[in-house]
Amino acid sequence: MEPGEGRLDVARVRGLFPGLSDGFVHADGPAGALLPESVVLAVAQAMRVPVADRGGVFPSSARAEGLVASARAAVADLVGGVPAGVVLGASMTALTYTMARTLARTWRPGDEIVVSRLDHDANIRPWVQLAEHHGVVVRWAEVDIETGELPAWQYEELLTDRTRLVALTAASSALGTRPDVAAIAQRAHAAGALVYVDGVHAAAHALLDVGALGADFLAVAADKWCGPHVGAVVADPALLDELHPEKLAPVPDRVPDRFESGTPPFELLAGVTAAVEHLAGLSDQATGSRRERLRTSMAAVAEYEGGLFSWLDQAMRAMRHVQVLGSAADTTPTLSFTIAGMRPRQVAVELARRGICAWDGDFYARELFDALGVNEEGGAVQLGLMHYNTADEVGYLVDSVASLRPR
Repeated sequence: MEPGEGRLDVARVRGLFPGLSDGFVHADGPAGALLPESVVLAVAQAMRVPVADRGGVFPSSARAEGLVASARAAVADLVGGVPAGVVLGASMTALTYTMARTLARTWRPGDEIVVSRLDHDANIRPWVQLAEHHGVVVRWAEVDIETGELPAWQYEELLTDRTRLVALTAASSALGTRPDVAAIAQRAHAAGALVYVDGVHAAAHALLDVGALGADFLAVAADKWCGPHVGAVVADPALLDELHPEKLAPVPDRVPDRFESGTPPFELLAGVTAAVEHLAGLSDQATGSRRERLRTSMAAVAEYEGGLFSWLDQAMRAMRHVQVLGSAADTTPTLSFTIAGMRPRQVAVELARRGICAWDGDFYARELFDALGVNEEGGAVQLGLMHYNTADEVGYLVDSVASLRPR
């Protein structure tokens, strides 16, 4: 059994992914995971049969309704929400802009919002831009530049009786840092603010619970957990019912449909459902409802990935020519690093020559990397593990990075 394998049969899991046949080590999971065959087939099957738009009285229209309903139910199971509170859209970014525009209609000059420098720009820029447009004050939660953590205590000073929204991430896709979202949300709610949580990166590595997090809105994206490019925002339907986004006149006013612009990509929604089923079936020991199977399987994923990542992280930090950014105690299996004397793009090119897929740049964590002082040199290089990575691959990653030296 490989280090960290636990209850996850990685050989069986790898057999589910046709993309692994290219021979590369895919350490680029944080930017988008590979697709299992079940997701590919689900999308293809939805394109082979007649699927009309919703609202008709004939079978192909009913099929479209079923695909939407199934995707809502699957996402709800993934994050502990209810289907009626699942808003589907083109991406987390597009949906966050929709939610930002909608919430900003209730803001008044002098109101305040709190955003975090740890976050992906998709959970910063929409809020900042709408705040500027409405005369709302933006307060920043800062990152500990040594550890990469987002201290919860600072929110005591950031929150006031004018705070309308707190936006933060459940896990940084750049450093892996997992802040104490529940503690921050508790403080925010005590101040009367809503909490918008970016769960995009976290959802691939741990079972999320929108209620336990204290999130009023939880945003996810299926492409990060082995699905197609579809985003979702999950909220209490009663909260959504209080909000009124701009929409086309014929679009139903019911929740959650009123937040969804245009005809949805029905075939991709079939892939969303299949991706959640994939996650639920990762552990051979998973039984019961889909939420129960997800709980068992994601626990196996966390155990397996945690073992692999512990090895990778310790090995990288032991290299004198490598600087790993941050050292948070609670992380996903993701790290960013720099190599002395080499720009990140040079490192990524050398790794690609060795058959390794690794990203370089700021990974849309512009504010974070500005704070860490690495953007002037081109950002950093990112390695992120998924449940289809192996100990052999981690060993190869370690050896490959160890061999890199400036020319």
